[in-house]
Amino acid sequence: MPLPTVRRYTMQGLLQGWLRLALAAVLLALGMAPAARAQGVELATLQVQRTEGVLALEFTARVNLPRTVEEALQRGVPIYFVADARLLRERWYWRDERVARVSRSWRLAYQPLTGAWRVGLGGLNQTFPSLAEALAIASRSAGWKLADLAQLDVDKSYYVEFSYRLDTTQLPGPMQFGLGGQGDWAVGVSRVLKVELGAP
Repeated sequence: MPLPTVRRYTMQGLLQGWLRLALAAVLLALGMAPAARAQGVELATLQVQRTEGVLALEFTARVNLPRTVEEALQRGVPIYFVADARLLRERWYWRDERVARVSRSWRLAYQPLTGAWRVGLGGLNQTFPSLAEALAIASRSAGWKLADLAQLDVDKSYYVEFSYRLDTTQLPGPMQFGLGGQGDWAVGVSRVLKVELGAP
């Protein structure tokens, strides 16, 4: 009879040990979270506004580039940031309907001869004396049209799926091949934002 009792206490001790180990792992992960965020993207603002008959998006992100990415920039490799926003209408009987989708891309490059940083958006280019100033421009947008308000039904529920990320698919081909699973290049953030269409 003592044998089952010993086995029961042994199993209980193992279970408690596993629980303590799991708790320690969770606490360690929480302790490391700020360091992980320091090399990523943090959304400072994300909101939708109704203005002049349109639903517009505004966002501001704070970007902290990993050293690997900064070194590639210093060597003259341009990098690209992409913001995507999808406006969806909730439906209980089927998957949610996509009403609109918009995308915007910024090109960031260093010019060694002048020591300047260049940001391109569409056909427009701006030059800045520092990386911080260039990143500030390449990580924000205001008055970005999502949809005409006439398209939307105030009696329905809508939300926006938003993402902002470093787009490695636009890097030179040999670099894409060499990246593999390097986490330093996985810089980005995503959020879901409820849209209020009531009276302003």
